Amino acid sequence: MKIFYFDLETTGTNPGKHGIHQISGMIEIDGKVMEEFDFHVQPNPRAIIEDAALAVGGVTKEQIMSYPEMGVVYNQLVTMLSKYVDKYDKNDKFFLCGYNNAAFDNQFLRGFFLQNGDMYFGSWFWSNSIDVMVLATVYLLEKRTRMENFKLSTVAATVGIDVKTDDLHNAIYDIYLTRGIYLKIQHDMLSSLPGNNK
Repeated sequence: MKIFYFDLETTGTNPGKHGIHQISGMIEIDGKVMEEFDFHVQPNPRAIIEDAALAVGGVTKEQIMSYPEMGVVYNQLVTMLSKYVDKYDKNDKFFLCGYNNAAFDNQFLRGFFLQNGDMYFGSWFWSNSIDVMVLATVYLLEKRTRMENFKLSTVAATVGIDVKTDDLHNAIYDIYLTRGIYLKIQHDMLSSLPGNNK
């Protein structure tokens, strides 16, 4: 199984008018991490940049405008993807995996491909993705009423992961938390199967 763990930092919350300024993550194949990546990217020139969104990521407008142009980063991203997936083989694709990615990151990433003239996002990624927030909802059903919120850091701490508060909202650190939650849930689900004494 090929998993593309990813997290984005953006200039706002609307994929129709805001852009990406960081794409981070890791590629895992059959349980083995093959590569980690952390691309800083100058947002689409037409993207609206919200100061509040940049503050969350701890960056300034001057910083993100000094990043490589999106076409350069798109080419780097696709070159990396092509090392692990044959986009012409309809049975060879990545599962997108993130935290709240189904409702947020997936659409931004798809838009990034479209903005770079690539209409074949589905050649790289399965349409059904792994949303760790959704998995955690079921996993923590009985604890939810006692949790302050359902943010990534809160969920990670609840499942026993040590969270470094100063590193939150850096896309690459968020990936470590996301993968940690996913592996914890996956392990416990497999352990609970009949006949499995792990």
